[in-house]
Amino acid sequence: MSTKQKKNGSNRIVELARNNSVPLMFILICAVCIPVSGFSPGYLLNEIMTRLGRNAFLILSLLIPIMAGMGLNFGMTLGAMAGQIGLIFAADWQIWGIPGIILAMIISIPISILLGIFCGKMLNRAKGREMITSYIISFFMNGLYQLVVLYMMGSIIPIMHSSIKLPRGYGVRNTVSLLHMRQYLDNLLAIRIGGVKIPVLTLIVIGLLCLFIIWFRKTKLGQDMRAVGQDMDVAGDAGIKVERTRIIAIVMSTVFAGLGMVIYLQNMGNISTYSSHTQIGMFCIAALLVGGASVDRASIGNVFLGVILFHLMFIVAPSAGAKITGDSMIGEYFRVFISYGVITLALIMYEAKKRRAKGKAGQMLQLAQDEEAEN
Repeated sequence: MSTKQKKNGSNRIVELARNNSVPLMFILICAVCIPVSGFSPGYLLNEIMTRLGRNAFLILSLLIPIMAGMGLNFGMTLGAMAGQIGLIFAADWQIWGIPGIILAMIISIPISILLGIFCGKMLNRAKGREMITSYIISFFMNGLYQLVVLYMMGSIIPIMHSSIKLPRGYGVRNTVSLLHMRQYLDNLLAIRIGGVKIPVLTLIVIGLLCLFIIWFRKTKLGQDMRAVGQDMDVAGDAGIKVERTRIIAIVMSTVFAGLGMVIYLQNMGNISTYSSHTQIGMFCIAALLVGGASVDRASIGNVFLGVILFHLMFIVAPSAGAKITGDSMIGEYFRVFISYGVITLALIMYEAKKRRAKGKAGQMLQLAQDEEAEN
């Protein structure tokens, strides 16, 4: 092998490591924490399968805005709020099981569409700053959501069941029980292999969304979104309605997030009315980035790798922290630190990559100009 081939090979390895530094870091963390935690492989597999069914649909909802060049959609929280409102109504009307899950999804869809249109229009006014704008929009809408569930439900919006209403007669309790709906979707076609429970129906639903995303990328609208994501000006010149396409991307993401939140909460078995949705966007985005995605590039494979690595770390870190330091809270702090840290790292790496690409393009342009001047 020549020196040039060796150099090219080493450069490829360095580039591969640089592009996948976040997944590699998490693989290393998990490799250290798993033996220390003392958990059996069967227990870990069971937990990973449960969390895969619980979280994958939510994380998949992030892919379409990335395809449209809108970055990481922190506004998925709006869809999560819509899903929670759907479940609150299903619980109030005492419709449980699969009918209750379907009803909650149906209620969440029109709310998600309205919130998605609002969010999309706001993001069209903040082109190039979509992520921070969607993050702030989620805070604003959280205030509006709390106004609705704390004051309007029971006073203006009819809420009848005493287990949901606050004792004062209006407003929704801090926790709404979904005990009669808990894991209905997961248990309906569940099978056990070697003691590991596999929620077949939930995985089928997730698989259908994956197939939809693969199909959607090949459609005219999907191709338009990719064109808008690559260059809005060129897409506009080609006759694509850029702003309309971006709004559709956000609406689709918000609707999927609402459906995903229903799947998530039926697995949990209760709604923390005022807090369930607040961290969901952050953790879903962190999981996607852990899987090797970036602000402008994400795939279905990144979703599943991210869920496995991120939640494996969530499972083993507290136990490993307790074994190493004698204090399980160290592991809890570590989990939160990693969640925010991985987003920060991904954003820094994205900006660094953009600057490198810009610098390389500038060098190529300078070389071309020098050659032209010499001729």
